[in-house]
Amino acid sequence: MATVNRVAREICGKALVTCCFTHVYPGGPAPYYTVIAPGRRGDQVKQWDEIKLAVMESLIDLGGTITHHHAVGRDHRPGYDRQRPELFADVLRSAKQTLDPDGLLNPGVLI
Repeated sequence: MATVNRVAREICGKALVTCCFTHVYPGGPAPYYTVIAPGRRGDQVKQWDEIKLAVMESLIDLGGTITHHHAVGRDHRPGYDRQRPELFADVLRSAKQTLDPDGLLNPGVLI
């Protein structure tokens, strides 16, 4: 919370940040953050990406994981790449090449 509050305020000038745990597992909770802050017109995605990156780094540094039951997707890909074993990526690349040789299904999402 300290990280997301600080970064959101630095980037947006002010921010309201909430966090809730909708799922708690034996390995720990799954935090869901809501950031409400003023956006600069035309720059909102860049602002969000900067906040997201800072939160992701903080969660990883504290021992958290980026993956969750909603999968990874493009938004979580940078953190996922840092955490998944390279052998797993190699196997996934091989399976994707065999099953989707034209790269039509979710290109660039996991590999």
